[in-house]
Amino acid sequence: MNNDNILWTLAGHFALLSLFAIGGANAAIPEMHRLAVDVMGWMTDRQFTDMFAIAQVTPGPNVIVVTLIGYHVAGLPGALVATLAMCGPTCLAAYWIGGTWERFKQARWRTALQAGMVPIGIGLMAASAFVVARAADHNLVAAAITLATACITFWTKLNPLWLLGAAALMGLAGLV
Repeated sequence: MNNDNILWTLAGHFALLSLFAIGGANAAIPEMHRLAVDVMGWMTDRQFTDMFAIAQVTPGPNVIVVTLIGYHVAGLPGALVATLAMCGPTCLAAYWIGGTWERFKQARWRTALQAGMVPIGIGLMAASAFVVARAADHNLVAAAITLATACITFWTKLNPLWLLGAAALMGLAGLV
């Protein structure tokens, strides 16, 4: 596949993904993973989870994972094309829908639609967490750390950064 075809492929896939990323780019992580790892074979599970981790710790929006995938696939042009394809359609849709949305702020259908989008967004983000955890957990210790972190974060008020630090130390110690 030549570079032009790769860029068109990146543009097409990420433009389509952008329209279904309800709740942000992280909501599309399962499909990004399926596309980049399973369908196109652009990278391994490990490479994908590493890019996801880098995107999460860098300042700025979570959509950086798209830029990293594009860069991995086709260098700087790939990073630009993937990012513009992921952001462009949703920006245009938000601009167009925003005006209409504001005109109908008292409509019952708007309230119902808005309330219905919340569980969809949460479900998509939960699916993203599951896909990334499944790709990153290569042994039982890693899976146990992921499960323990999720449970502690859910049921306590402990800052998740402490758990990330503890997991990092376990990784440095060679336990994972």
